[in-house]
Amino acid sequence: MQLAPAQLSDHLKRGLKSLYTLHGDEPLLVQEFADALRAAARSRGYTERTVHTVSGAHFDWSEVLASGGSLSLFADKQIVEVRIPSGKPGKDGSVALQQLAERAQGDDSTLTLVMLPRLDSATSKGAWFGALESFGVTVKFEPVGRPVLPQWIAQRLQQQGQRVASGEEGQRTLQFFADRVEGNLLAAHQEIQKLALLYPATGDGVLSFEQVENAVLNVARYDVFKLSEAVLGGQPLRAARMIDGLQSEGESEVLVHWALSEDIRSMKRVKDAIRAGRPMPMALRDNRVWGAKEKLYERVLPGMSDAALAQLLDAAQKVDGIVKGLKQPDWPASGWQALHRLAGMVCEYCAAPSRGPAAPRAAPGGARR
Repeated sequence: MQLAPAQLSDHLKRGLKSLYTLHGDEPLLVQEFADALRAAARSRGYTERTVHTVSGAHFDWSEVLASGGSLSLFADKQIVEVRIPSGKPGKDGSVALQQLAERAQGDDSTLTLVMLPRLDSATSKGAWFGALESFGVTVKFEPVGRPVLPQWIAQRLQQQGQRVASGEEGQRTLQFFADRVEGNLLAAHQEIQKLALLYPATGDGVLSFEQVENAVLNVARYDVFKLSEAVLGGQPLRAARMIDGLQSEGESEVLVHWALSEDIRSMKRVKDAIRAGRPMPMALRDNRVWGAKEKLYERVLPGMSDAALAQLLDAAQKVDGIVKGLKQPDWPASGWQALHRLAGMVCEYCAAPSRGPAAPRAAPGGARR
């Protein structure tokens, strides 16, 4: 049985199940959900708790299986948690988890909670995960992406009796907040809690832009995969901010270039496959394009010309040399400035794929980007 995180409250009203599996790559949301489950279990008499963290191939799964039937003299019910940080239980673990899932059926004395990171497609189709899903409740936690982050912040503020102003000013405040905490949901949660301490909710609880600007730290964390989404989405300001963030965090120029150029090469491969008669969904799948990127490719590729892709491939090749220390005519000598220019080109094509980017503009300091 699959359960959406937002359905927890209604689910708990109908009673607890004996087996839950939580998986996803948003630690804050997983932790909050697990805390709510534990609190509900304690209120129903689950007074004892055992935690097993699976580490390495030599983990003793017999301890996990044994804990299900080892209540102390002072407890009637217990919680058994199995944490698998790698998401890979191994051969012995696969067998043990299937046994654990089957034994959970009708067991009112033990609530088993299995916690996993985000699982790839192959792992989620394994027999052990299938057993957890068949015999218990599974909850998948999706990342809170940048487009919905302002709304998420607004909801969290509302929970503590605060809100931003209505209209354009409020939207500007939420966008500013989201820019400061993008990619770091736990830090976003901490910044929201800080606002409750600094400006206790009184009256209408409205926070001004100045209050948020003065209080919220820049704790955004970026990765090259989110950068890909920004450039494919035709978002030049966000892409520029992310490249600056990656540079300040000490990320490798070569890795950032790889992410940008791989998207360009991937678009070319998909475009060629479509021209050869391959339907777009199959061409995307063949090139391992799925999720958020799949939707972006579907929007951009129909209007992307061969000449545009050729120009982007040529630019990516030149930037490859620049980040490796070579100089290219009419390109900035700095690898990071060259990456800014390449990202800007991709953004402009993806924002309006039927036309090419404008002529390169002079970057601050006279460098061409």
